[in-house]
Amino acid sequence: MENRTGETQQFILVGLTNDPHLEGPLFIIFFFIYLITMFGNLGMIGLIISDFRLHTPMYFFLGNLSLVDFCYSTTVTPNVMTGLLMGDKVMSHNACATQLFFFAVCATAENYLLASMAYDRYAAVCKPLHYTTTMTTNVCACLVIGCYGCAFLNACIYTGNAFSVSFCKTNVVHHFFCDIPAVTFISCSDSHAHELLVIYLAGFNIFFALIVIWISYMIIFITILKMRSASGLGKAVSTCVSHFTAVFIFYSTVMFMYLQPSSSHSMDTDTISSMFYTMVIPMLNPVVYSLRNKEVKSAFTKIVFKRTQS
Repeated sequence: MENRTGETQQFILVGLTNDPHLEGPLFIIFFFIYLITMFGNLGMIGLIISDFRLHTPMYFFLGNLSLVDFCYSTTVTPNVMTGLLMGDKVMSHNACATQLFFFAVCATAENYLLASMAYDRYAAVCKPLHYTTTMTTNVCACLVIGCYGCAFLNACIYTGNAFSVSFCKTNVVHHFFCDIPAVTFISCSDSHAHELLVIYLAGFNIFFALIVIWISYMIIFITILKMRSASGLGKAVSTCVSHFTAVFIFYSTVMFMYLQPSSSHSMDTDTISSMFYTMVIPMLNPVVYSLRNKEVKSAFTKIVFKRTQS
């Protein structure tokens, strides 16, 4: 990546609002969102580690999803809260590139983790007798390592692509964090090729994962229709609803953001969409999985009961 800090050494993030009367309430809202996100995801990881009944492939993937969601939110939210509280919206060139890199790592890792979880649900519902031999420890570890490996590779490409252009036109980023469309938008170079690379690469990542998810759920749906037992049907549905909800929320916002050229972007709309998937989704995922999951509720009740007893 070329060193172009001589052109633009700092970026000024417009942030969420310029109204000082709104900065305080927004800070309080995002503070509580981040607290819920932090305790929800770290609490989920703690439950999975502490309860041996949750040492299964499904919860192994869920623990990694919670870790990614925590990192996802931490990459963006504290910096936004600092800007609202202190009014400091200046970010150095390197800090902006670092934020974009780790954000891309988390987004891509979540994308492939959701696909891996869909395959796990397929194995659990459609091949229950072979589940333990299909989803072995080595298979789960390889899938997760592959998710993180693809995430780091994609993040390197995204970051190198975004910061290989010249920023001589302006250093004002019309966003609350260093996202790819917002950074590319202020380039004074011809960014058409860079935009196409982002669209093609994001499109490949998203649609490859969606194909895996779609095929898995099509087979799951066919299997469920063939079930005659009401209890088996209910168990199969309950084990997939939480994951399907998380998939719908994540991909609907991500596809809206990244699979369109910058000329079609509205900065206000992008800000709302980005706020949803960088702050709200990481908060919602542990809630969605815990409310729909008897094992998680049981593990949480067990820990609370032990603490009250002691």
